Amino acid sequence: MESPLSTPPIEQSSAQRRVVRTLSVSQLLSGIGNGASLAVGSLLAVEVTGSEAFAGAATLAISVAGAVSALPLASFAVQRGRRRSLNLGYSLAALGAVGMIFTPPTQSFVLLMVSAFLLGVGNAANLQARFAATDLALPQHRARDLGLVVWAITIGAVTGPNLIGPGAAVGAFLGLPDMSGPFVFSLLGMIAAIIVLNVGLRPDPLLYARDLRDAQSGSESDDAVESSQPPQRRSSLKDGLLALKHLPDARLGIGVIVAAHLTMVGIMSMTPVHVQHLSVQEHAMHGADANASGSQLDTLVVIGFIISLHIAGMFALSPVFGMLADRWGRKKTMFLAQAVFVLCAVTAVFGRDSEAAITVALVLLGLAWSLATVAGSAFVSESVTEESRVPVQGLSDTMMGVAGAAGSGLAGLVLATWGFGGLAWIGLGIAAAVALWILSSQRDRTKQAVTA
Repeated sequence: MESPLSTPPIEQSSAQRRVVRTLSVSQLLSGIGNGASLAVGSLLAVEVTGSEAFAGAATLAISVAGAVSALPLASFAVQRGRRRSLNLGYSLAALGAVGMIFTPPTQSFVLLMVSAFLLGVGNAANLQARFAATDLALPQHRARDLGLVVWAITIGAVTGPNLIGPGAAVGAFLGLPDMSGPFVFSLLGMIAAIIVLNVGLRPDPLLYARDLRDAQSGSESDDAVESSQPPQRRSSLKDGLLALKHLPDARLGIGVIVAAHLTMVGIMSMTPVHVQHLSVQEHAMHGADANASGSQLDTLVVIGFIISLHIAGMFALSPVFGMLADRWGRKKTMFLAQAVFVLCAVTAVFGRDSEAAITVALVLLGLAWSLATVAGSAFVSESVTEESRVPVQGLSDTMMGVAGAAGSGLAGLVLATWGFGGLAWIGLGIAAAVALWILSSQRDRTKQAVTA
């Protein structure tokens, strides 16, 4: 049972600090699972199917899961609170980690896809956690608090890909293949995140914020947050779309987030396959056997290192980007993201045959995604009414999932047809289009101000 509600600002501020701390720790732990799946998923898909045409299959399943589960998780949060919604997402992800552990020994493509899908539900819960950080946040600190929670995933997410080496040792100890080991850590991370949420996310931020608003309007009793009957409110695709109809700022914010995710997933998901190609070519030049177990493990470790740096770029500076968005402005920060995307694309195009250049490009890709996601998420949250906020947030995450699915599903075809450089050129074009949209929106706002 939750503590009784009251309305003084000091209590809300204290509750918000507890929420941010709890979400940060849970993100750190659950991030281990996401990092491992990003680094190993595409390689595992190729191994199980024997075809690089399926390289994006696992990432596609993760992205589809994010698209399918975002609104149901948001609806569950509206009715039962953020804590129970996040617990549900992480519990399903833990089942996915178990499935991934047994995918290499069984060589089952069906098990791989089901397991990746369940891990994707956990990824959707991670995305929802950033919005949970804004439920009780003061407007002037909304992007900062969101950024702090996004940042917290850094340690776990960066650690995940680098657990490939230790994971292989764990797999050997348990009698499992090399690629099974990292998902043992994923399972433990998800379980620990669930424990942290159940202990620390009290009061529930969404329900607490709702009761504070009701109390301020004089319409709510002093009962505990979860002791009262949950309101019969649901988040649906229709609710989100109706709310967006007359909200151009919210549409822009979602557009920036979705475009950033499409670009990031498309390039990132094919990086392990491209780096593996480079490794094979290098071994062939020196007359070595690229399929030797030692050489293969070395390549996996390199891929894990590159992906971990990319993930660090995604999350490590998110608090800084949050403060930048608070002080400099959401639109300027979103525009800066497009400039970094362009720099990433140029680096990838001209450095596609160099592991060092690819590493730099992946770091820039992560930074651009972080700038766009932090600023865009804060922009969306403050561009809608309280009643429509959660449905619009759920719609935003759903569209992110769709974009991720499209990016991972099409990236393999693009890689096979135009190579890694072709992926980068497409990313550059998307960034240019979004930058023009932001500039156009700013000009429209200026014209409206002059007219008024």
